[in-house]
Amino acid sequence: MNPHYRDTRKIDPTRGATLLDGTPNDNDRMEIGPTQLAFDEWVKAGLTPPNLPAMRAYRHKRLMGGVNTRGYGGILMFDPLNIRYATDSTNMQLWNTHNAFRACLVCADGYMVVWDYKNAMFLSTFNDLVNEQRTGADLFYFDRGDKIDVAADVFSLQVRELIAKHGGGNMRLAVDKIMLHGLRALEAQGFDVIPGEELTEKARAIKGPDDILAMRCASHACEAACYEMERIARQDIPNGNMSEDDVWAVLHAENIRRGGEWIETRLLSSGPRTNPWFQECGPRIIQNNEIVAFDTDLVGSYGICVDISRTWWVGDEKPRADMTEAMKVGIEHIEHNMNLLKPGITIPELTAQCHKLPDHYQKQKYGCMMHGVGLCDEWPLVAYADKAVDGAFDYPLEPGMTLCVEALISPEGGDFSIKLEDQVLITEDGFENLTQYPFDPRLTGEI
Repeated sequence: MNPHYRDTRKIDPTRGATLLDGTPNDNDRMEIGPTQLAFDEWVKAGLTPPNLPAMRAYRHKRLMGGVNTRGYGGILMFDPLNIRYATDSTNMQLWNTHNAFRACLVCADGYMVVWDYKNAMFLSTFNDLVNEQRTGADLFYFDRGDKIDVAADVFSLQVRELIAKHGGGNMRLAVDKIMLHGLRALEAQGFDVIPGEELTEKARAIKGPDDILAMRCASHACEAACYEMERIARQDIPNGNMSEDDVWAVLHAENIRRGGEWIETRLLSSGPRTNPWFQECGPRIIQNNEIVAFDTDLVGSYGICVDISRTWWVGDEKPRADMTEAMKVGIEHIEHNMNLLKPGITIPELTAQCHKLPDHYQKQKYGCMMHGVGLCDEWPLVAYADKAVDGAFDYPLEPGMTLCVEALISPEGGDFSIKLEDQVLITEDGFENLTQYPFDPRLTGEI
C-alpha cells in the first residue's frame, strides 16, 4: 500500500500536528531540531523536551529587557550565536562566523528584524517574534568588493529608520560584532555605538525553564554519543589500527545523528600527546594501554553546547600509579569546586575558596576554573587566583546559570594529562550536576 501524503510529509508519522517540543510535525521544519532517534532516547530516559515557542519568548524578553534596562534604542547582533539566541534560526552557522552575512536588530519595543542571505530569508519565518526579514547586512570584502561603503550606508540607514520607529529615536545602539565599514556607517548616521556583548552575554547567562529542559536533552544526547565513542574506542584501539581522528569522528557522527550541529574544537589526544594539553586530534594511531582524553565542546540538540571532558585508560594492563593519583586529584578538584556553587556566592569568592592543586600540577593547570555555558562557552569566567583580574568578574551566581567545572591535571614535563569537566546548573538552593557520564574506574583504581 502506498503511504498517504499526510503521513509522508510528517517528521514523525506516529504523532499529530506537533512534535514533542511544540513545533510543527512536518518535513518543512525550518529550525534545526532533534531527530527521531533523539526523541526516542529522551522518552526512554523520562526527559521532557523544551517548548520551543515558550523558550523563544523567554529569550526575546531577556534581550528586550536588557535593551530597556540600559537605556538603549536597540541591540544589533552579527554574532551567529546571538542571532540564534534571538531568533532560534540558523543559516550556514560556521560559514557565517567568518563571513558575516546575517544580522538581527531587537528594538526597545521588541520589534525584531533579521537580515539574511538573499535567497534564504524564509529561514526565520517560523518564529512569530521575528517581524521582518531583509537582506543587505553582508559587509565583507569577498562579497562586496570595493563598494562595501555603499552597502554599509544603505544598511545603516535602514537601522536608523527602524530605531526611529521602534526605538523611540534613541541613538544609543548596542552592537556585538560588526565589520569596520558597518561601524563607521552607523556612527555617520549619528548612532552612539556601545559594545553589545555585555548585554547579550548577561541575557544568555540566566537560562529559563525551557532552556534548562533543552540543556538536559542535549546533555543526554551528547553522553549517548560519548558512550558510542567509548565503545568503539575500547573495541578497536587494541587492534592497533585506530587513529585519534577515527575516535573523534564517532562523536561527530553520533552528534549529527541526534540533530546536533557541530563541534567547536578538535580536543582529543592520546598517550604522550595529551601533555601538554590542547594538542588537537590527528592521524596518530592510538596504542593499546594508553590514555585517551577529550573535551567535547559540542554544539548539540537545539544548538545547546554540552562541554564535558573525560579521560579513559584503554588497554588490558593497569595504568601507572602516577596516572591514578592524578585522576583522583582531578576528581577531588572538580568535586570541591562544584560544592562551592550556590546562588549569591561571588566569582571572586569562588576563586579564593577553590581547591589548590599540588605544586607539580600548577604550571599546566587549565586556563580557568569554571566558565558559563549555553549556546557555547559563555560569560562568566571563574579564574584561578594567579590569573584573576580585579574587577573583571565581580558578580554573584544566580539561579538559572549553567557552569562548566574544569580540571586539567597535567604534570610538568610528564607524558600524560587527565582532563575532566562537568556541566552544572545553579538552582535556588545550590547546584545540580547535569553530567551523568562516569569517570573511568580503571583510572580511579576501582577495577
